[in-house]
Amino acid sequence: MAVSDWRGDGDGMCPHRLVLEHVTSRWGVLVLIHLLERPHRFSELRRAIGRVSEKMLTQTLQTLERDGLVHRDAKPVIPPRVDYSLTGLGREAAEQVRALASWTERRMGAVENARRAYDEARAPQRPGPR
Repeated sequence: MAVSDWRGDGDGMCPHRLVLEHVTSRWGVLVLIHLLERPHRFSELRRAIGRVSEKMLTQTLQTLERDGLVHRDAKPVIPPRVDYSLTGLGREAAEQVRALASWTERRMGAVENARRAYDEARAPQRPGPR
């Protein structure tokens, strides 16, 4: 199926678009990129990402785990220890997301220039001197 065929039907999202939304969500991107480095415990991941609530991080991890991208390893010790890592599928997705994030970082100057030009072209015209 071509990306151009990923249209919503009005009643719901096709499965491809839903996975794309999970992978490219605000927190999904950051989770995937951080887990590329190494497995993390929940609290480590939350500190590494910053400004994500416990609830949102939990939901993001559960969604990515359900999609087969993240592996949750709960060890039966006291206190409980849970590590999160990428599956093979998750590593593939994370590499793609990291490439997009790197491109964004490299090209931010061009984006800022384009924004400035766009804003200037649409700014209200001031009347000139008479």
